[in-house]
Amino acid sequence: MLPLVLDTVSFAINGRTIIDRVSVEIGAGPRTVILGPNGAGKSVLMRLCHGLLRQTGGSIAWRGANGGRQRQAMVFQRPVMLRRSALANVIYGLKVAGFSRTERELRARDVLEVVGLANVAERPARVLSGGEQQRLALARAWALNPEVLFLDEPTANLDPGATRELETIISQINAGGTKIVMTTHNLGQAKRLGDEILFLHQGRLVERSPADRFFQQPMSAEAIAFIKGELPWS
Repeated sequence: MLPLVLDTVSFAINGRTIIDRVSVEIGAGPRTVILGPNGAGKSVLMRLCHGLLRQTGGSIAWRGANGGRQRQAMVFQRPVMLRRSALANVIYGLKVAGFSRTERELRARDVLEVVGLANVAERPARVLSGGEQQRLALARAWALNPEVLFLDEPTANLDPGATRELETIISQINAGGTKIVMTTHNLGQAKRLGDEILFLHQGRLVERSPADRFFQQPMSAEAIAFIKGELPWS
């Protein structure tokens, strides 16, 4: 994965600044967790990184990519399921990405097996439970073999059991060489899955540090207040 470089990136809409001059370089390796209170701009920043939104100031580029984009995928808090089977959902994503017909089904079945959905492969995706749909969304993204996977609050609506299952899958994806960048409102999850923390407050990148140091010795007053629960979580 080539580094993703944000240089004084801003995003404003209707006169309101949501992201305020953020500069950061995100490279391969460590799992990056974006934390911050409600309204900090976490989801917007992730959409800017993925290219779903265009910044209103500054620049975002993959260093050395000659203007191109890395192989990347994104999973949302509420993923959209197509009106077809779980298997067909994964196959469709592979078709759009240009995989051959033979490779699509083999790859789709393999990834459904890994995420524990082989037994529901032929069931309509929209009748699956919330946890199963989120696992399917991860499978659909993982099948594309992305170099970086953006996850926006992937377990926000799940019970503890489904959350643990997803966290295991996320760790497997990372162990396979895919860079993980995710937002979460859950401090425990950030500790379990994060190698480094990007802490946002009011659209500004206030702090960046290794996860263990962030939680043991936060450097900013805003981070200290957030960890103590004195700022609203999102």
